[in-house]
Amino acid sequence: MRSAFGLEAVLDPSRSRTRRLVAELGLAVSASLLLAASSQIAIPSWPVPFTLQTLAVTVIGALLGSRRGAAAVLLYLAEGALGLPVFAEWGGGLAHFFGPTGGYLIGFVPAAYVVGLAFERGLASRAPGALLTYTVGTAIIFCCGVPWLAYLSDTQTALRVGFVLFVPAALAKIFLAAAITPGFRRRRDQRQD
Repeated sequence: MRSAFGLEAVLDPSRSRTRRLVAELGLAVSASLLLAASSQIAIPSWPVPFTLQTLAVTVIGALLGSRRGAAAVLLYLAEGALGLPVFAEWGGGLAHFFGPTGGYLIGFVPAAYVVGLAFERGLASRAPGALLTYTVGTAIIFCCGVPWLAYLSDTQTALRVGFVLFVPAALAKIFLAAAITPGFRRRRDQRQD
């Protein structure tokens, strides 16, 4: 009887698909919770607060890959859109997508995707490639956020308070991501073997 149950589990492909689906969902939820936690580590500033979100987004892309990383970020955005307090300073709701941080939030998705894609293709396996990958991911977020902020205010203000002010912190997060990701990826790869 024991072997029948074991054999049934092996022969029933729907069971393994269900397990994979549950595992994938667990990864996406865990990553969205990490992103929500990173948004609460904030230094208030107007109109865009300093948070660890860009660090979390790029690391999520690196660890989960392009599709899973982007899906996890989309889940996070959906949680916020539904009103859950997952955005910076316990914010939530659709209004955040139309406010000063809306462009940055939207930029999280392509940033996670591009970073994940670079890691999947082996372009970020060494330190210089990882630094470049994280820089590109961060630049994508700024390229989405700053124009939206300029639309709501003016270009000069948007560049000053939405980009220049954040450059030192962004560089620190890029180097931190490049430093911590290899260890996480090694552990992940060892578990998959």
